[in-house]
Amino acid sequence: MAIHVAITRKILPGKEQEFKESLRNFLGQSFIHDGVHGAAIISSFPGADSNEIGILRTFKDEKERDVFYNSEQFRQWENYASNLTEAAVYRQLTGLEAWFRSSTPPPRWKMAIATLCGVFPTSIFLYYTTGRFLIHLPVPFRLLVTATLMVGILTWVVMPFVTKILKPWLTSK
Repeated sequence: MAIHVAITRKILPGKEQEFKESLRNFLGQSFIHDGVHGAAIISSFPGADSNEIGILRTFKDEKERDVFYNSEQFRQWENYASNLTEAAVYRQLTGLEAWFRSSTPPPRWKMAIATLCGVFPTSIFLYYTTGRFLIHLPVPFRLLVTATLMVGILTWVVMPFVTKILKPWLTSK
């Protein structure tokens, strides 16, 4: 079963450009390892007052994750990156918490409500913007297209916005 790991790093002042360039290079090189199935960079909104960057990695399974994190390639990266950032925070993700960047994710009931706040308006938007174009397609294909658009919009647009707006509530006890 696929394993997802979220890494959060706070870049040291003045090291932003160097870190981002070296991170992009490292992510590209890391795909040489067969067990790495995906990697993505999550950065703050442009103009945000944050030097925090997130990295999402997907591995084939736990064994491949462990092989990668124990590799010489990763050790060299970690040694280099530790000069450009504060200590990294690593979390294995099991579900919705992938959208909620913190060392301790909110309770699942809060994640569910926040997700509903993103899914409901996005589904209405997709219904009115794509419905008339998809109506003549077979239902399974129509649902596949809608689900694909929904996941993309939620992942890169809506949920970062929702979690930013709801952050005080999500992080309160």
